[in-house]
Amino acid sequence: MLKRKIAATAVALLCLSPLVSHAFTVGLAFPTQEDPRWYKEGFMVDKGLKDAGFKTDLYFAGETDPVLQQRQVKRLLDDNVDLLVVAAVDGSALTDALKPAIEKKIPVIAYDRLITGTEAPSYYISVDNEMIGELQGEYLAKALALGSSGQNKTIELFQGSLDDNNAKIFFKGAMKKLRLYIDRGDLVIKSGEQKADEISIPGWDNETALKRMDSLIAKQGYNPSTQKLDAVLSPNDGIAGSIIYALEKVGFTKGNMPVITGCDATQTGIENIKKGLQGMSIYKSGELVKGVVEMAQAISKGEEPDYNDDFSYDNGVKVMKSLLCDPEVIDSTNYQIAQ
Repeated sequence: MLKRKIAATAVALLCLSPLVSHAFTVGLAFPTQEDPRWYKEGFMVDKGLKDAGFKTDLYFAGETDPVLQQRQVKRLLDDNVDLLVVAAVDGSALTDALKPAIEKKIPVIAYDRLITGTEAPSYYISVDNEMIGELQGEYLAKALALGSSGQNKTIELFQGSLDDNNAKIFFKGAMKKLRLYIDRGDLVIKSGEQKADEISIPGWDNETALKRMDSLIAKQGYNPSTQKLDAVLSPNDGIAGSIIYALEKVGFTKGNMPVITGCDATQTGIENIKKGLQGMSIYKSGELVKGVVEMAQAISKGEEPDYNDDFSYDNGVKVMKSLLCDPEVIDSTNYQIAQ
């Protein structure tokens, strides 16, 4: 059904009144221009809205600076934008900044990261985040032939930043597919590290991920000759790139690299897939851009946007009306669609 809705977007946009769209301003607050995914996607959303006839005002929050983003959100609301779209640096840090949105009744769309602790967000748009984790777990299970090879496989686990609700949901989804194999010993976490405070990467910081992988290699003795590592669950392409770099330093190559997951289909991630260094990624940007343009179109006309979930995402104040897009696995067979 969602695909039919998105397919209809182009036709619906042609029907959008120029008088409405040209008077309607959308403020965009994105986490950072330093991360390739957010830099690319911020401008994709900006262009999609402009092509649909909307005015836009786009901000990036430096090097994922939550205080800077708070100021940017306040500025956009002070400028009386008609709609605010926020991809949060820290979903729990915007309560005060969004108070003017409540007072002025400015609708807010939480973009791909849940905004928590406030009634300000009107809608949430994302991919099905649990499905992303499930697809990562399924990919690893199939690539390692878990349960059918007769041999135990080794894995290390990485999780995203715990201040990002998506990170927890990704991991939950992945464990739905991997937990059975871990519990019965088909999949062995040699380090034993699987608690959130052991495996999470604050701020999704690639340097922190590199240091953790370096530490795992040093402590567990991973090397391509005598202590092979079969897989690494990585939540996104940036962290996957750091893991790959650490492994290459101790001699792992295309021929013996562990199966490594990713997400976001960044340029670096796709290049690593093409080189045979990363197993897979998840492509979601195109569907999110189409979805947010469709939501803005409906809101600008005083209509309720389409959503397909109103029970899964509780932000601590209310359960969000959510539009969840389907994620798509990218690997060596189809990476071209994300370029």
